[in-house]
Amino acid sequence: MRKNKLEEQSRDAKRPASILRLCFFAAQTALFLSCTPSKTDTSKALPEGSPKFQQYYVHGEELYLRYCSNCHQKNGTGLARLYPPVATSDYVDKNKDAVICLIRNGKSGPVTVNGVSFNKVMQPIPALTDIEIAEIATYLYNTWNRNEGIVEVQHVSKVLTSCDTIPQ
Repeated sequence: MRKNKLEEQSRDAKRPASILRLCFFAAQTALFLSCTPSKTDTSKALPEGSPKFQQYYVHGEELYLRYCSNCHQKNGTGLARLYPPVATSDYVDKNKDAVICLIRNGKSGPVTVNGVSFNKVMQPIPALTDIEIAEIATYLYNTWNRNEGIVEVQHVSKVLTSCDTIPQ
């Protein structure tokens, strides 16, 4: 009986050390996992290019997330049959000038994307500057397997002056 009590006391004395080791291990694991990208991490490498391109791309992504992703989604897939995709979009691929106009002026009426008709109003964003639209366009045209380089602000300014004549 004395032996059992000694074994119990010995086990009780070891418990705090075991708990401390367990806490230390849990803390190490949490720290390691916080530094390791998860499988759902959607970060991507910045496309290569000049510092100007990189600035346009990074700021364009921020603007896209702020103004566009609510409808077109962060990953560009759109929202069911309400809002069209921009990630894999025959419309975006074939209508760069019209897309530039849509960003500033919005759109009402039907648009066909990848053979599917969408007829939800796209609100205009008249407060965006020409350079901000160039940045969003640079992001769109260099993400989701596109690699078209920088969309210059001079091109955007020229396009925006002729939006009335560009078919959408």
